[in-house]
Amino acid sequence: MMKESLGSSYLFGGNAPFIEDLYETYLDDPQAVTPEWRRYFDQMQQQSGGARDVAHAPVVDAFVRLARMRGAPAQAHGATEAVASVEKKQVSVLQLINAYRFLGVRHANVDPLKRFEKPIVPELDPAYYGLGESDMNLVFNSGSLVGPDQMPLREILRAVKETYCGSIGVEYMYITDTQIKRWIQQRFESIRSQPKYDGDFKRHVLERLTAAETLEKYLHTRYVGQKRFSL
Repeated sequence: MMKESLGSSYLFGGNAPFIEDLYETYLDDPQAVTPEWRRYFDQMQQQSGGARDVAHAPVVDAFVRLARMRGAPAQAHGATEAVASVEKKQVSVLQLINAYRFLGVRHANVDPLKRFEKPIVPELDPAYYGLGESDMNLVFNSGSLVGPDQMPLREILRAVKETYCGSIGVEYMYITDTQIKRWIQQRFESIRSQPKYDGDFKRHVLERLTAAETLEKYLHTRYVGQKRFSL
């Protein structure tokens, strides 16, 4: 779009390279140019129907790098190995997320008196999948984990620990219906198993729990020795 405007405006000529460079700067960050030029380029965007133009410099640089890689087989081979390593780690991250969904309940904090020692679960350790401290700040795709699509491994690990190893134990991955599993994940992972209920709802929950416990005690004293199933 910029080249078309240069060809038919008073800006065409010796100043064209300068204007093109200024336009590239505007596309990258409109605030980086003066208000006068910003208004001019904004008008050009509006005349094009609202479709935002794309900066050409990054595209040109990408093709230059690609050409260099093709001209250097050794470098291309190294780049391929690097990509394969990243892809392998990405798979490991998704396996780690699923491990917490399956086995995180074993490390859930459901024993406030600390009467029993938590079992050792190797699958909950990133090192089990070849992930170490050097990978913690790398950004990975979080798969079906509820939250941002891209997160550093450190944040992904914090999210699954808070969700599945907190004060609520969640065990549901044995369910065969994927839709039901996604429903449960949405409820727990979106809040990391830390609901924010207001006072009225908390009192409602307490009232229902008290009523259930009272019914239990009544049945126990009214029908002594009778077979029944606890609520």
